[in-house]
Amino acid sequence: MDKSSLTNLIENHRAFFASGKTRDVSFRIEQLKTLRRMIKENEQEFFRALKQDLGRNDFESYGGDTEITVNLIDFVLRNIRSWVKPRRVRTALVYFPARSFVIPEPLGTTLIIGPWNFPVQLILSPLTGAIAAGNCAVLKPSHASAATSDLLVKLVRSYFNSRFISCVEGDRASASMLLEERFDHIFFTGGPSAGKVVMTAAAKHLTPVTLELGGKNPCIVDADTDLDVTARRVTWGKFYNNGQSCVAVDYLLVDKKIKHELLKRIVRQLHDWYGPDPAKSPSYGRIINEAHFDRLSRLMDRGTIITGGERDRASRYIAPTVIDGITGSEPIMEDEVFGPLLPVMEYEALDQAIAFVNSRPKPLALYIFSRNRTTQERVLRETSSGGGCINDTVIHETTDCLPFGGVGMSGMGKYHGKATFDTFSHERAFMRNGFLFDVFLRYPPYKDHLKWLRKIF
Repeated sequence: MDKSSLTNLIENHRAFFASGKTRDVSFRIEQLKTLRRMIKENEQEFFRALKQDLGRNDFESYGGDTEITVNLIDFVLRNIRSWVKPRRVRTALVYFPARSFVIPEPLGTTLIIGPWNFPVQLILSPLTGAIAAGNCAVLKPSHASAATSDLLVKLVRSYFNSRFISCVEGDRASASMLLEERFDHIFFTGGPSAGKVVMTAAAKHLTPVTLELGGKNPCIVDADTDLDVTARRVTWGKFYNNGQSCVAVDYLLVDKKIKHELLKRIVRQLHDWYGPDPAKSPSYGRIINEAHFDRLSRLMDRGTIITGGERDRASRYIAPTVIDGITGSEPIMEDEVFGPLLPVMEYEALDQAIAFVNSRPKPLALYIFSRNRTTQERVLRETSSGGGCINDTVIHETTDCLPFGGVGMSGMGKYHGKATFDTFSHERAFMRNGFLFDVFLRYPPYKDHLKWLRKIF
């Protein structure tokens, strides 16, 4: 799509929004049901595309892409009529008889740029919020997950009015052209470096942004823990979708006293789940492309591989790999791993683990395994992250009852549940007053007014 066509497309969106049709809650509900139907009617096609892009099994595609989005749509449909209503708020007595209220209003035409790792959920979940709040939307799927991107373009064109929702294919050049246009909100999911590009482009138009970025998510394991359950949940939280998840466990910080026993259980868990040769397991996926394969391969040169390490570039296969003997200065500890490599560090005192986490940019997720409530509360009190779990991994990202988002380098803004609606809404604040009562104290000339004003405030 050339620049002229792109500008025309966005102008069509603006004209549709200006018509006022999207402000009708019945219209929004109808479109949300259409989105739900699009996902359910084409679930198998989504599974095939995700298999082609990521080598992913249908179970993970259902749980991580299609059904999690359907669940969000259902949650929004159950609540949208209450969310769109003006909301009364407290008014101080000094303003009597005025009344204060907040009106959630749509922003206008929004841009949603999705990633490749969960290419259905991470573009259609924000779209759910954009529709619910009454906006038009332009979608830009990742060109890295080409099969899913092609399918999304085809389906969006088939199910939606192109003046309301459109889907633009293409590489970084297409994304750059989109970012040159003026939008009313940009929602981006990706890495911090690309997030900076998006924010810079948005600043030219003073466009508000939501940035869902990644980060090196630490997992602290205290000696006082259930080793078997911890091993299972850490292993799942790391190797789900081959570790290609923004909330995956990025590295382990393990109490030295239990490190050996925990790693034994993680290795056993990997063998139980994926067999002696994970390349043959239908439950184990592939790296998205050769560039990421090469990047991950370079990260395996330092430390001691205690399991895994096998790889095949032709099939984009990297075995689930655990790397011990990491000190914190290795290349694998510089940026988010985003792959099936688990670096392991040990600590002797909790102070060391907390200090290491705090020496790095704030992560998107933080995980702590401990039976000890004091230890749990100390880690929460003395660290910062977008979110996380105590005695589990990843699941905080899957619920509609918690807002999801980063802090600092891991992002800005929240979504999921009602936060998805709020992100794409403007909270318009108003006071309504009457004519029967007027406080003359606020009007000039100001003689002894200050004395009385001090008594009131």
